[in-house]
Amino acid sequence: MPYFSVIVPVYNRPGEVRDLLESLCRQTSGDFELVLVEDGSTEPCRNVADEYAGALDIHYYYKENEGRSIARNYGMERASGEYFLFFDSDCVIPETYFETLKGELEREYTDCFGGPDNAHDSFTDIQKAINYSMTSFLTTGGIRGGKMSLEKFTPRTFNMGFSRRVYKTVGGFREMFSEDIDMSTRIRKAGFSIRLIRPAYVYHKRRTGLRKFCRQIYIFGMSRISLYLLYPDTLKAVHFFPALFVLGVAAMVAVSFFWIYALLPLAFYLLAVFAVSWIETRRLKIAALSVVTSVVQLGGYGIGFIRAFVLKVLLGRGRDEAEEVRLRKGK
Repeated sequence: MPYFSVIVPVYNRPGEVRDLLESLCRQTSGDFELVLVEDGSTEPCRNVADEYAGALDIHYYYKENEGRSIARNYGMERASGEYFLFFDSDCVIPETYFETLKGELEREYTDCFGGPDNAHDSFTDIQKAINYSMTSFLTTGGIRGGKMSLEKFTPRTFNMGFSRRVYKTVGGFREMFSEDIDMSTRIRKAGFSIRLIRPAYVYHKRRTGLRKFCRQIYIFGMSRISLYLLYPDTLKAVHFFPALFVLGVAAMVAVSFFWIYALLPLAFYLLAVFAVSWIETRRLKIAALSVVTSVVQLGGYGIGFIRAFVLKVLLGRGRDEAEEVRLRKGK
């Protein structure tokens, strides 16, 4: 029986799956099986999976399209490992990932774990800028595994795992916005330990264009209110920052028609984003793009957050599960 069962839901991503499988072939530890669940794709990756069948322990399944949470649950039902490990199909895994992860778990057992995500050298400049805006303390408060954080670490399914015992106790993923945060919350509330394993990072390509990125972030903002309605104690001050950014920018722009210096706080903040990105990436172009992606990240999330807060909290509409499914399938 393998130590890890890697479960990856796939929807129309054969090219990304090839990159993922290629990186898995290079692992220094092969104590894992791969469960690929094709979620009703019109561009299936079966041929790609067959190409790597001799090099990896691959189990490929095709099912009708029902959403990635149900696809992950489908994979767990058929997995045989001690730990269930989840990657997104657009991830590339460093060569020593499994060796590092297993060593960390043997040194200090944990029921549930997650790791951060980085940008690979081969990624495009816009992908690197998006990665910066999604991981920087200046934009997210470090909540995705940064060295500094304003909130408890919450594993995300681009790099997340938990034991079979957790699965038997808590059950599978819900088909909803931010299903990984919901899952992590349920695991924590059930009394299981959760740990950030920082050396077990992955390379995460994310969205390749600003429009797709904006839509994804907008849904993330809406999902935070859905999570609040399920778990009121999980809404923290850091989650309000994008909404405050949107309202603050709107106020500064309005006042600037009468007093141009009202824009100075925004200018200083964006200059800080530029400077930190330049220091981290050592590329002027990526630093400039990071300003754009950070505005998109904060603006998209903030607008989604505000809209959901007004509709679901102030107007009392609550969670609209049909809307969540529709938006998710439209991604």
